[in-house]
Amino acid sequence: MLFERLFARRAPMAHARSSEVDAVIIGAGFSGLYMLHRLREQGFTTRLIEAAAGVGGTWFWNRYPGARCDSESHYYCYSFSEEIRKGWKWSCRYPAQPEILGYLNFVADQLDLKKDIDFSTRMLAGNYDEETQKWLVDTDKGETVRARFLITGVGNTSTPAKPAIPGIESFAGKVYHTALWPAEKIDFTGQRVGLIGTGSSGIQSTPMIAEQADQLTVFQRTANYSVPARNYNLTEDMRREREENYDEMRRMVLASPIGMPFEIPQKSALEVSDEERKATLDKLWELGSFRFMFASYKDIVLDLKANATVAGYIEAKIRATVNDPAKADILCEFNHPVGTKRPPIDTNYYETFNRNNVSIVSVRTNPIKEARADGLVMTNGDHHRLDAIVFATGFDTVTGTLIKLNLRGKGGLSLAEKWTDGPRAYLGLCSAGFPNLFMITGPGTPGILTNFPGCIEQNVDWITDVMVRMRDTGAVEIEALVDAESQWVEDIVKVADTTLLTKVDSWYMNSNLPGKPRVFTAYFSGMQTYAGVCADVARSGYAGFDIRSHEMAEAAA
Repeated sequence: MLFERLFARRAPMAHARSSEVDAVIIGAGFSGLYMLHRLREQGFTTRLIEAAAGVGGTWFWNRYPGARCDSESHYYCYSFSEEIRKGWKWSCRYPAQPEILGYLNFVADQLDLKKDIDFSTRMLAGNYDEETQKWLVDTDKGETVRARFLITGVGNTSTPAKPAIPGIESFAGKVYHTALWPAEKIDFTGQRVGLIGTGSSGIQSTPMIAEQADQLTVFQRTANYSVPARNYNLTEDMRREREENYDEMRRMVLASPIGMPFEIPQKSALEVSDEERKATLDKLWELGSFRFMFASYKDIVLDLKANATVAGYIEAKIRATVNDPAKADILCEFNHPVGTKRPPIDTNYYETFNRNNVSIVSVRTNPIKEARADGLVMTNGDHHRLDAIVFATGFDTVTGTLIKLNLRGKGGLSLAEKWTDGPRAYLGLCSAGFPNLFMITGPGTPGILTNFPGCIEQNVDWITDVMVRMRDTGAVEIEALVDAESQWVEDIVKVADTTLLTKVDSWYMNSNLPGKPRVFTAYFSGMQTYAGVCADVARSGYAGFDIRSHEMAEAAA
C-alpha cells in the first residue's frame, strides 16, 4: 500500500519563486531530479518545470496495466547516495510502475526537492537572449523565467505517438493510450477490446487486459522478438546478498557498454557448435532479462548469420509455446533482425495467445482501413466490433519532446529548423547555435542503448562540472563548435553503419514515425567509452566548445 499512497499524494503547494535564476530544468523524472539535486548542492539557484502533478517523468504517465521496468531494480536506480540506496527496499526483480513512482517520490522527499519544482506547469517556449546570454523560458502560467542555463530532462520516450486512423473520432467506445493512461483504475470486464501495437507497452499490457476482457484482439504492426523476464519477489537474503556484492556490481556496470552488470561476451555465435549454442541460449532463456541479448554472443547485431541463429531460436520457442499455428505464424511474421529494435522482455505474453478470448490480426498484411462507431474495419473487409481501443503505439522518440519545447537559439533559429535533416549535438549534450542549453540523454548520447539511470548520472555530473568551472572562471556562455558537432555526428553514423541497426526502421533510427528524418540517434560504442570521451573533453579544457566571458559573448553577438 506504500506505493499506492505515494502515487496518490498531491503535489505540494508552490511557494513564491524568483523569475530570475541560474538554471531552469525541464522534467521531474530521473534526469531532472538528479540535476536539481546536483545544482542545489553546488549553490546554483534553480527552478524545475514539470507538466505533471508530481514527480516521476515517464513513470508518472505510463501507468497502463502491466507497466513495469525491463531493467533489474538493483541497477535501475540512482547510485550517488548510499543513504538512499540503503533506505529503499525494492520488492522484486523488475519493479512495477507504482513502485518506481514511489521510489522517485522517496528520493525527492529525502532530498527535499519538491519545494523547487513547479508542478502542473508546461513550458511553452524558450528563447535565447544574445545580449544578456540568458534563456527566456515561457510557461503556460503566463510567467517568463530568465536563466543563464536551460537543461532538458524530458527523456526519450515522453511524447506519445498515435497513428492516424481514418474515422477514429467516430468510434463510440473508449479510447486509451498506454503513455497517457488515466489515473483511475480501468476495468475491461465484459468488454471487447482492441489493442494496437506490440512494442514493450503492448507486450506488457496484453496479458493483463486479456485477464479482464471478454474478448481481446491484438492488432500487430510489427512482430517482436520477446524474451521471458522471469520476474520474482526479493527476499531479505537476496537483498542482503545484493548489498554485500554492491561494489562488484557497480564495477561491472561502469565497465559495461550498456550499463548493466553482465559479463561482456567474447565469442561469436558462429564459432561454437549448434549444441553449445543451444545450451548457452537455453540457460539464458531460463534466467530471463536482457542477458539473453547482451550476454550471449558478441556479434548478434553485427553479423546477419550470427543474428539468424538467435532469431531462429526465439522463433522456435514461440512456436513451441503458442498452440494455434495460425497465431504463431502471425507472431513470427518478423521483418527485422533480432535486436535491431529495442528488445522487449515479457511475462506470459506468448502464453496469452493460448487463451480462447485472445486473437491476433496482422496489420502488416491486412492494414486497418478505418474506424467506425462500433469498431475497426480492415482492408480486406473484416469488421472487428469493439467496446474499447488501446493504442500501445509508443512515442515520438528521442527528438519529439525536445522539438515540442519550441526552443530558439542564436539569430532566432529554432531547434526544429536546425534538426530538419536529423538531430545534431556534440557529445549528445549541446547543439551549436544554442548556447547554455544542455540536453540530458540527448541524441548522440548512449542513452537509448543503455540502462538509463547510469547514463543520466554521468550526463548530469558532466554538466554540473562545466557549470561550476564557468562560474569559477567568470564565463557566461558555452556553445558547441560546429566542426566538433559535425565530427561527432559523422563518427556516430560511421560506427552505427557497421551494425545491423541501421538496416531497419526503428526509433533507434529516428524512423518510427512518418516524416521523421532517418538517422541513427545514439552513441553505439558503449557507455564506458562515451564516459571516457567526455572525461577527456573536460580534461582538455572542453575541446569542441567555445566558452566565453561576458565581454567575449557580447563581441560574438
